[in-house]
Amino acid sequence: MTSTPATQPAPPQIFPPTLREVMLRPRWIALLAFSLIVAGVLAWLGQWQLGRAVDTSPPQPGLTEIIQPLADVVQPGDYLPEPLVGQRVEVRGTWVAPDFIVVSSRYNDEVEGYWVTGQLRVSDAAEPTSIAVATGWTQSLEQANVAAAQLRADAESDPTAVVEVTGRLISDEGPSVPPAGADPQTLMRMSPAMLLGRWHDITDVSVYRQYIASQTAIGPVDVIASPAPDERSRVNWLNIFYAAEWAVFAGFALYLWYRLARDAWEKEVEDLEDEQAEALAAGAAASRD
Repeated sequence: MTSTPATQPAPPQIFPPTLREVMLRPRWIALLAFSLIVAGVLAWLGQWQLGRAVDTSPPQPGLTEIIQPLADVVQPGDYLPEPLVGQRVEVRGTWVAPDFIVVSSRYNDEVEGYWVTGQLRVSDAAEPTSIAVATGWTQSLEQANVAAAQLRADAESDPTAVVEVTGRLISDEGPSVPPAGADPQTLMRMSPAMLLGRWHDITDVSVYRQYIASQTAIGPVDVIASPAPDERSRVNWLNIFYAAEWAVFAGFALYLWYRLARDAWEKEVEDLEDEQAEALAAGAAASRD
């Protein structure tokens, strides 16, 4: 009588966890809480940026055309807020005679020419204070040099003469480099910072960062063409773009948590399936033996 070999018991079937079960584990709940905090901070930053994108109290139209005293608009050394760029101001002072300097690459109605600039020592200031003034425009360098020489002579003949200047207040245009082969003293931009390096009698003198483009010609020059600045839009699209970026980052923080949890779940399922396949293969081999 032949004996029948014992039948090998089938390996127990393993049921992998669901994605929901993995996400509800303490580790992933803690990571979700951290992701929600990060997303909340990023969303708050986006809300803050969006709040700055719309100007709820824009300056009144035409405000820059109302002439104001210079001291009421900006103080020496301070930067000029954007709504006040191009503001018409008035100031009284005396010229520093040696400091009438020519600046090139100046345009009047798309015609290139030169400005004659001067150092105006402000009257009635609490301490010695100066501001750069563009007195007028000429089409040729020769005309500009003649005008600068005449203004120097007039200021030297009566150094205490007080003048009143009205014009637009404009921010420093920044430094410039003279073209190759040109006089190294050539100024290509209207920069009070660069003019300061060539001015005289500036010890313990406060200087405005901005300059005034005179609305009337001072000396044998033409009037500078200086139209009113364009009205600013109430919407800052750059800030809106930044707000959208913060919103994307907040969404990405949550998506990253989901993606990490899903990757962990898929790996766990694959490992269990591999274990089950190995157990089945081992059982089949034992049955053959």
